[in-house]
Amino acid sequence: MSGSRAAIRYAKAILSFALEQQKEVQVNNDMLLVASTIKESKDLQLLLTSPVVKTDLKKQAIKAVFAQNISSLSQGLIDLLIDNKRLSILEEVAKKYTVIFDSLKGIEIAKVTTAIPLTEDLNKKVLNKIIEITGKNATIENSINPDIIGGFILRIGDIQYDASIANKLQVLKRQFADENFVAKL
Repeated sequence: MSGSRAAIRYAKAILSFALEQQKEVQVNNDMLLVASTIKESKDLQLLLTSPVVKTDLKKQAIKAVFAQNISSLSQGLIDLLIDNKRLSILEEVAKKYTVIFDSLKGIEIAKVTTAIPLTEDLNKKVLNKIIEITGKNATIENSINPDIIGGFILRIGDIQYDASIANKLQVLKRQFADENFVAKL
């Protein structure tokens, strides 16, 4: 949990610094790149979290991966994490930055759980529905859970809308159980 709090602190600090220099959008793009690159590479994840690999080697690897693709502000964040021996939370810092940045810009994160991946068309329909419901723009984070059978579960902030077939079947099951109980009385 302390890693999460530290990631939030680093993310807030870099956002504050980026806002002062009016480069918050550029840093957000960098953080999206960093998070997706680390997420997609098991080797990079292992390198960052390994206590066996020396800091100098980690630094060289990270510089080689990101040196040409990110701004000097983002590079400074990586250097700070290296100096503070916190490089293992780089991915989390990047994710927290984008969450805080989106919140600052009034963009909600909608978590949509479906049985199969969302198509481009469905993605647009969900975004339009979110704007209709909340009045805010949103980015969609789609997770797949075949256990919901079909339909979707939408979560935006504290609001959750469960339109999954599994939920509807559960409701029907409860209704039948209640009717059988009432019939026995």
